[in-house]
Amino acid sequence: MITLGIESSCDDTAVAIIRGNREVLSELVSSQVTEHRRFGGVVPEFAARMHQEAILPLIKLIMDEARIKVSGSIHIDLIAVTSGPGLVGSLIVGVLTARALGAAWNVPVIGVNHIEGHIFANFIADETLTPPFICLVVSGGHTEIILARAWGDYVILGGTRDDAAGEAFDKAAKLLGLPYPGGAVIDGLSAKGNPKAFSFPIPLKNTGEVEFSFSGLKTALLWKLKQLSQNQSTPIAEDYMNDICASYQAAIVESLTVKLELAVKKTGINKVAISGGVAANSALRAAVQSKSEEWDVYIPPIAHCTDNAAMIAAAGASAWLRGSRMDIIAPDPSLRL
Repeated sequence: MITLGIESSCDDTAVAIIRGNREVLSELVSSQVTEHRRFGGVVPEFAARMHQEAILPLIKLIMDEARIKVSGSIHIDLIAVTSGPGLVGSLIVGVLTARALGAAWNVPVIGVNHIEGHIFANFIADETLTPPFICLVVSGGHTEIILARAWGDYVILGGTRDDAAGEAFDKAAKLLGLPYPGGAVIDGLSAKGNPKAFSFPIPLKNTGEVEFSFSGLKTALLWKLKQLSQNQSTPIAEDYMNDICASYQAAIVESLTVKLELAVKKTGINKVAISGGVAANSALRAAVQSKSEEWDVYIPPIAHCTDNAAMIAAAGASAWLRGSRMDIIAPDPSLRL
């Protein structure tokens, strides 16, 4: 079975073609980062318009690259598209494109939950991953620990009370005067800093629930910067930058790993995966990998941590092969597992 995957939940237009339920034949991503950087973040209306410009040319390119024809011996059998959660305007572009192509090609279309797509990024990376397992999905919009009891059967063990970890990185970058998107910049500077140079709180570290909170951590950073800049003409001395980034990043990573450990303890399941944009963070990857003697650890390659269509195609193909025939009427930006 050949599946075309379409992902347009935020600011990346992504398409992919897979064979079966995990073999990636071709994938392409059109990033909007450069365009949104001047605004300091994603502008939803602008993102939707850019999706409109990019999506059909990308699909043509990827079909040519994979040598897929509309009709012939190798053709599209299924279209899988992100139907939520995400920015509603961006979702509409992907969903309507999928429905139009499905009608034109006489091919079924299946909607995919964006979060389930991130979970499947791990299956693309390693076919030995089978449920039950625990997955930390951590990105700019989501921070959740999910128990995958079976493919298609998920329980959210806990999530964030306020901000997502990726948002905490991006907002911190703004406070530090660093460019958007901030997570990768902070990660790079942290490699040259001392993670113990400054003391930041580990939110909800000692609670007995699988839960996160990052709003207080951002406030702690704000006050630390005010303290450091009291007698200086610049908001923050450059000498402090690497150490502050490293210390702030260390607090976020510890917050995430402490709750992963709690989820393992509560469920008794030591098969652990991570996914989402923040799963590309080098410190988080190292911290989770360091538990490999205790856990079976699954970490996708960086290219499949950020939004991509291969994970959407894999999740859609898996659902279809399990017998799901969920049609899409309209995108749901609040859709949860």
